[in-house]
Amino acid sequence: MASVQIRKYRDEDAEVVKELFTLGMSEHVPSSFTHTLKQPLTQMVLMCSFCALITSSKSFLLPVLALTLLLAGVRQMVVYMFNRYIDASLGKDLGSIGETYLRRKESCFWVAESDGRVVGMAACLPAENAPGCLELKRMSVRRSHRGLGIAKALCRTVADFTRERGFPAVILYTSVVQTDAQKLYERMGYTKTREFVVPELAAKILNFTLFEYKLDLQQNRERD
Repeated sequence: MASVQIRKYRDEDAEVVKELFTLGMSEHVPSSFTHTLKQPLTQMVLMCSFCALITSSKSFLLPVLALTLLLAGVRQMVVYMFNRYIDASLGKDLGSIGETYLRRKESCFWVAESDGRVVGMAACLPAENAPGCLELKRMSVRRSHRGLGIAKALCRTVADFTRERGFPAVILYTSVVQTDAQKLYERMGYTKTREFVVPELAAKILNFTLFEYKLDLQQNRERD
């Protein structure tokens, strides 16, 4: 791995952490758009619209233009969903990292620093939906520094922190389009425990699924 230091978050990291989170989430827009196009409901709407227009207009150009506008509208909807989530996150825990993650011994926020530049981050706190576990959150590594083992180092940091504080497991949530993240977590020993659709109406329509993963630290200790 390249020379990277994992350290606790400091107040001067605030803006670069927000930038890192925003860039990381925005990267999922293309794959989310593709996921949306693969859904039966989306394909049915596009096909019915095309057939209706080509029948009524008796022209090929108009349906093509209409479909192009529809696709642009679908992509904008995906962008809107991500921007809404980003804004909500920046206004909640990422807007008050010190208060949310650093005031209790059961939570923490780390950044990965390379040559004086923050290139990755991860956090954990007590899980709301899994009493007795810590939840890994806000994992992100700058694209230019991926493949160097930074994400694995951050995962190990969270696991060590959780074990030292006597918690039996770490849980996390990732989405259906974050396939690279899923592979990483599975390589790190996490197992998929359940899946569910995001409760928002648009997410339900588009079948935007979230996966819950769990790292059983007691089981890992027994293996060791």
